[in-house]
Amino acid sequence: MSLSFVELREGGVQDVSVVAEVMQDAFDPRYGEAWTAAQCLGMMALPGVWLVIASLDDQDVGFALSRAGGPEAELLLLATRRSARGRGVGSALLRSVIAEAKARGIEDLHLEVRSGNDAVRLYQREGFAKVGERHLYYRGRDGNSYDAHSYSRKLT
Repeated sequence: MSLSFVELREGGVQDVSVVAEVMQDAFDPRYGEAWTAAQCLGMMALPGVWLVIASLDDQDVGFALSRAGGPEAELLLLATRRSARGRGVGSALLRSVIAEAKARGIEDLHLEVRSGNDAVRLYQREGFAKVGERHLYYRGRDGNSYDAHSYSRKLT
C-alpha cells in the first residue's frame, strides 16, 4: 500500500473554483453552510484573509479560509472532499491555520460550526473548546434551522 501525503499551498482568488468544487462536494446542501463563489471572492479581497489549499496525489481535496483582525482570527471555512476524509487532510489544514495565526501574532482563534457536524471532533482534538451557541442560526434548504456552536482556542 502506498501512502499519500497531504501537500499544502497558499491559495488566492485564482483558486475560487477549487474552493467552490470542494464545498459543493463537502457540505450537505440541506444545512445551508456552503458559501457562493461570489461570497468567497468578496471575503478573499478583505485584509487579513488567507486561504490554504490541500492536495493529495496532485489533486486539490480541501481548503481552509481564515481571517485575522487585531489579536484574533476566525476560521471561516474548512472543507475536505468526501473521498479524502479520514486521510489527515482536515488535520493538516487546521494545523496550518493555527501555525499561520501564531506567526501573525494572533492570540485567540475562533470558529463556528453547526451542531452535529462531525468536524467538532477534529476541533476538540486540536484544543478548541466550546464557548457559545446560537440557537437556530443556520437555515437549511429544507426549511429547517440548526444551532451554531462557537469554539475558541488560545494561541499564546
